[in-house]
Amino acid sequence: MVHVLSSRILLRPTDPDRSRAFYGEALGLAVHREFGTGPERGTVYFLGGGFLEVSGRTEEPASPGLQLWLQVADAAQAHEELAARGVTVLRPPVREPWGLIEMWISDPDGTRICVVEVPEDHPLRYRPGI
Repeated sequence: MVHVLSSRILLRPTDPDRSRAFYGEALGLAVHREFGTGPERGTVYFLGGGFLEVSGRTEEPASPGLQLWLQVADAAQAHEELAARGVTVLRPPVREPWGLIEMWISDPDGTRICVVEVPEDHPLRYRPGI
């Protein structure tokens, strides 16, 4: 069994400065640490129970199969704040048939990000019968 001590998602953006502005300023993620120098330096952001590292550079955006899932306390409030900051909202918050409230946004390279609220009555918050 692998004993995982920490986790981190690595993103290699096509424009590192633009992506740092998106994750650090538009989304408002707190910085865990920074390393290196120059335009391709690395920035590691807190991402709930893990981390998101934006570093290096790539010519091609990430695969469309890569998507991020960010849980927030209030999806409607997140929608207002992100839209006001100019974040591309692909779909405003909607209560899905499975009970979660999901909004979809994208980063500057087109990486899709699900901003999700888990309502108080959702089974993810409690286990009925226990």
